[in-house]
Amino acid sequence: MLTGLLLPLLVGAVAIVLHWVPSDTLLQASYGLRQRAGQLLAIMIGAVAMLGLGWIDDKHELSPKMKFLGQLLIATLVASAGVRITLFVPYPAVSYALTILWILTLTNAFNFMDNMNGLCAGVGAVAAASFASAAAGRGQYLVTVIALMTCGALMGFVPHNYPKATAFLGDAGSHLTGYLLAVMAILPHFHSTSHPDTFAVLQPLFILAVPLLDLVSVVFIRWRLGKPFYIGDNNHFSHRLVRAGHSKSRAVLLLWFAAASIAAIGMAL
Repeated sequence: MLTGLLLPLLVGAVAIVLHWVPSDTLLQASYGLRQRAGQLLAIMIGAVAMLGLGWIDDKHELSPKMKFLGQLLIATLVASAGVRITLFVPYPAVSYALTILWILTLTNAFNFMDNMNGLCAGVGAVAAASFASAAAGRGQYLVTVIALMTCGALMGFVPHNYPKATAFLGDAGSHLTGYLLAVMAILPHFHSTSHPDTFAVLQPLFILAVPLLDLVSVVFIRWRLGKPFYIGDNNHFSHRLVRAGHSKSRAVLLLWFAAASIAAIGMAL
């Protein structure tokens, strides 16, 4: 369902951009496209591969080791293409390791978060909109367009998945969502000579705080109970909110609000 919405949204986004965006902005985006053509190709290949990996898992239920190996290969491909986290560390090996770990973490965080109707897609849409705003504010319009396309696709999906679901993301959709948001956190230059702001590199952590904290929380609980971290349970934030007396729909709304509020704090940095 999500991939079916992506093509018409892409066409619509292109039409809107061509009509409303100033010509100098389009030139900047075109320049970014040329400069990052190799990286964008690797990102596109990675997106298709991550979607395919999730689809195979939906259909045949891959073992955790096989799924992790597929994710690792995709993350390595993206890092090898030059889409990497630097964090002011002048060591390529550290940059590679951080990038691969980041992509694996976000992919699985959103995969784990796909446990109630609308939760994964809604939190993903909030994050994508936040990344679009952050990139636009820094004049990085190519990243902005990618983020807006992702946000539009997810927002178009939400009515089909919340509050009652007629369609589901599955592992294919949640893998793709987590992967795209992980890449979106890497692509913008949060700190640069034109925008010198060291603390701005923390923005992705605020924007993605809810899925990251949910992942850390459930992994810690499973470790404390002596259970494998990849075996699902009912200890996610959403499940705990339901046990606290909220309906599932309200629990999802609260987590959407939490994601948007924490992202807003991060954007104010």
